[in-house]
Amino acid sequence: MKMRPLQDRVLIRRVEPEAKTSGGIIIPDTAKERPTEGEVVAVGPGGRDRDGKLWPLDLKAGDRVLFGKWSGSEVKLDGEDLMIMKESDILGVIDRAVATSQAA
Repeated sequence: MKMRPLQDRVLIRRVEPEAKTSGGIIIPDTAKERPTEGEVVAVGPGGRDRDGKLWPLDLKAGDRVLFGKWSGSEVKLDGEDLMIMKESDILGVIDRAVATSQAA
């Protein structure tokens, strides 16, 4: 894929949630909501302050993130549906190490 986001924008691949509840009930496609979790594919170089100084983004490719239901814009690149949004639209980063240790 040949796409580099500009400024403080982030390219995200949506992560589909489980199709089954913890109790084993299968959720049909018509009842599912749009996923609000994704994996960062690429990030821009960062934003600029009033003096023109570049401030880098806190995200990197491979980060797992949460974002608002109506955040960003959907794009199709190389046949894949992706999202592009500003870093400020991202609500948080999921720390896999913490999530794994709490599940155990």
